Amino acid sequence: GAPNVSTATAVREQHGHDESMHPCAPPDVVVWPQAVGQVQELAALCHRCRVPMVPFGTGTGLEGGVNAVQGGVCFDLSRMDAITELSLEDFSVTVEPGVTRKALNKHLRGTGLWFPVGTVGVRGV
Repeated sequence: GAPNVSTATAVREQHGHDESMHPCAPPDVVVWPQAVGQVQELAALCHRCRVPMVPFGTGTGLEGGVNAVQGGVCFDLSRMDAITELSLEDFSVTVEPGVTRKALNKHLRGTGLWFPVGTVGVRGV
């Protein structure tokens, strides 16, 4: 529905570039899925219709990966921001793709753990 889909020019332009030097290439539409099932349904629809899919996190990349050079659907995953599991014993945490480093570190505050910039081995749900 409307609160989860936008074709507004300003929204599309916001999602059509990152921090790279590449010029803006906006998608045709931006969607905000809120559950894995919604992502699966949207991806299946895009696949059937041969429409490009562009994932969008925070837009801070330096590679131009969010530029929709062939149009398509931008999947803004920012609303999928749950931290679903934390294991202090094995230093692992399971998160949805919209969880930011700052949000994770706020959640970890008081545990003795933190998630530094450049950490590898991340696996989301």
